[in-house]
Amino acid sequence: MNRGPLAKYFVLLVLMFFVNLIFVGCSGCKKDQDTIEIPKNLPVHKEKPNPENQEVVDQIVNSFPSPVEVAAIIKDMEVPFSKKYLADPGIIDNYDINFKKAFGLGVLSADLGYLNVYERTTLIVEYLSAIKRLADDLRVGQFFDFQAFKRLATSNENLDSLVFLSVNSFSNMNHHLQENARGNLSLLMVTGVWLEGLYLMTQVYKEHPNDKLKELIGDQKTIFTILYQGLKLYNNDDYFKKILDEFKKIDKIYSQVTITYEKVKPSYQSSQSDIPVYEQEERSVINITDQQINDLINITEQVRNKLINL
Repeated sequence: MNRGPLAKYFVLLVLMFFVNLIFVGCSGCKKDQDTIEIPKNLPVHKEKPNPENQEVVDQIVNSFPSPVEVAAIIKDMEVPFSKKYLADPGIIDNYDINFKKAFGLGVLSADLGYLNVYERTTLIVEYLSAIKRLADDLRVGQFFDFQAFKRLATSNENLDSLVFLSVNSFSNMNHHLQENARGNLSLLMVTGVWLEGLYLMTQVYKEHPNDKLKELIGDQKTIFTILYQGLKLYNNDDYFKKILDEFKKIDKIYSQVTITYEKVKPSYQSSQSDIPVYEQEERSVINITDQQINDLINITEQVRNKLINL
């Protein structure tokens, strides 16, 4: 799997687009903000400020693979759309603490990316409504222009504008959470996005085996390792402990998957001064067996279903 600098940058932009779609229902414009009632008895779940924790969370966010890319690959495989892959937006009625809301926000964002790629406008609006509730409850709605995001997402146009708004919104949200000692919520949102993305990949692979998708599933080991270590930073909290207990099952399988890196033939790119610039790229070689894929399919389904219903 070749990943040049431009490709990595593009994947990061698409990731930010995807992750920030989780908040497209947030601000509802400032005019409506005063009409939103946020229960005062909801715990905020602040953590003690820790620069090392913040650095780990930032590393996870910045290296995260794009579930939108996953959805695009699935669509290119000519796999038909299926609502059965998605979480029920009604699950948010059972989310009574901010930790659950942040995790659920990530899960629904992954589903929203899938819906957007398949241009399911009616369902997009339904998921946006659920996402709006969660974002408002988490008090991050002020960073997002709901009307603009909704218009762009449902029209399936102006992707560049959507990416720009998303990157900017996510950056502001992440800094706000970190500055207010709520980086644990950022981590939970990313965890929800990643897990739902892996669930989508493995469920599709079960019905439509494909070498490219198989490689992509194996390649998730790198991100999972970082994410797993990040979650351990908060293992003093009962909710994080429950997630870690489930992720141990995924770790047991991924620990058997090997990824090696090989140098590929160097390339030379012309610079503005017409002086050739040497670029050395790497190719990742992912070794994952059919048995390991089958184990991941089963375990991911169990873990995902359990965690979204905590």
